[in-house]
Amino acid sequence: MSTSELEEKRQARLRSVRREIPPLGLGTWQIPNGPECVNAVRWALELGYRHIDTAQVYGNEASVGRGLRESGVARDEVFVATKFYPGSRDPVAQAEASLRRLGLDHVDMYMIHWPQRGATWAWPGMERARELGYARWIGVSNFSSDEMDQLTDQATVMPAVNQVQFSPFEYRRGLLDECERLGVVLEAYSPLGTGRHLDDETVEQIARRLERTPAQVLLRWFVQRDIPVIPKSTHRERIQENARIFDFALPDEDMAALDALDQTGGTDHARENRRRRFRSRGQIVLGPKHDA
Repeated sequence: MSTSELEEKRQARLRSVRREIPPLGLGTWQIPNGPECVNAVRWALELGYRHIDTAQVYGNEASVGRGLRESGVARDEVFVATKFYPGSRDPVAQAEASLRRLGLDHVDMYMIHWPQRGATWAWPGMERARELGYARWIGVSNFSSDEMDQLTDQATVMPAVNQVQFSPFEYRRGLLDECERLGVVLEAYSPLGTGRHLDDETVEQIARRLERTPAQVLLRWFVQRDIPVIPKSTHRERIQENARIFDFALPDEDMAALDALDQTGGTDHARENRRRRFRSRGQIVLGPKHDA
């Protein structure tokens, strides 16, 4: 295959995956298993969301599945994503366990949560999970450019997405460019910085002028960048407010002002040198900083 043919194939795949993934989803990191998570998922789906993101290490897959069922929205209308905990050894066995907890026969996206023990070892198992019909698409999370290159050099099935911390304040342009070059959709978690980005003066000024909320301004930035985004909330009114981002547009000068907020230097790295503690099945495990 020539270089131009490879590039065309990658870009066609990028467009195909973008069409499949709803641009706005609900993130469920740090929402405990139980009524709070069930309600958040049910409310989101009732309010028009069609993309729900969870992970094995979040410990709330059962509640995500219950919220989906209680919403009354047809399964084939909802894009459900979960993530393989790389402290485990077998992506196939863990996919089966996730499906039991979710009460589903497949997920739409199954990702390696972070590249623990290297970028490539778990990928054959991910490919096998897809082959068995457990996932329509497979991808990764928290992979930097060099890890993406290592993986795509060896993969038989290319990753569809790389989910990373991303926002105007973490505008990892080097990583975005590399993902797009490889035909991989970059998806954003922590778009609001767990609330800390909402008080920024530039964001607030744009919001006042457009008569929008700071959260809506930030989330609209992702829409105009063609980056799927998964803000988290457990409050119905905020979930609803976050969805009101498709009836206005940010002018070019506002997009440029938001771009200028980047604090990463346009890095191609996915993670800071900090680690987050997760509780998984009663045990504390270490993962990347993750504010989905």
